[in-house]
Amino acid sequence: MENQLLYLASLSKIDQKLDELNDEYGDLPEKVKEQKAKVAELDNLVQETKQILEDVKNFISTSKVTLTELKDKEEKLSKQQFKVRNNKEFDAITKEIEHARFEYNRLTTELRTVNVKEENLLLTLEQQEKELNEAQAELDELLEEEKEISSNQNDELNELNKIKKAIKAKISKKNLEEYKRIRLLHKDAVVLIKKNSCSGCYSNVPPQKIVEIRNNLDHLFYCEHCGRILYPEEIKIDKKILTITTY
Repeated sequence: MENQLLYLASLSKIDQKLDELNDEYGDLPEKVKEQKAKVAELDNLVQETKQILEDVKNFISTSKVTLTELKDKEEKLSKQQFKVRNNKEFDAITKEIEHARFEYNRLTTELRTVNVKEENLLLTLEQQEKELNEAQAELDELLEEEKEISSNQNDELNELNKIKKAIKAKISKKNLEEYKRIRLLHKDAVVLIKKNSCSGCYSNVPPQKIVEIRNNLDHLFYCEHCGRILYPEEIKIDKKILTITTY
């Protein structure tokens, strides 16, 4: 079996470097998420106001046509009053005229209210669009900042992920799952035994255990205090983790 400790230690170094790169974003991803939600909410408000405004304008337009029709109807009926043959026809036409006038007055009153509503909606829409534009501008700045960081990291991230993929392929499924479990608790899941101590929690590692680890590099040994996977100083990992050698 290949040296599993060597690959796990290398994977741990790479993951820690990836963590450092992700940390450069700070709380930027969360800010972007929140700002996107804010922009979406404001945009929904703008669209709702536009729809209401459109309905109001349609009502005003239709009502104006109806008012004209009611006025024409009243004038036409008024002329017919002089051509009736009896009181019954006269009374019937009079009721139609009164109804037309009632509808005309009712609609005129409603239009005055709706016109005020239209003015208020226009002012509201103007304010909402202003807030939306400001929110979008702020989001664009955050996205540009995120893009700049991503651009600066792109080559390094690609290289690290490429190496990580190659190393993971050399680690057994069982050991990889164990590594992932420990990493949920400690970002540095695999640590060096330095000066007879775990370099993760600085607890003492018994000499006998160090000897066992050195003689069994294809097995996993854990710190009795923090649970991290331990590897001896004999395993050397270069700074870029591009090549890995043992002595």
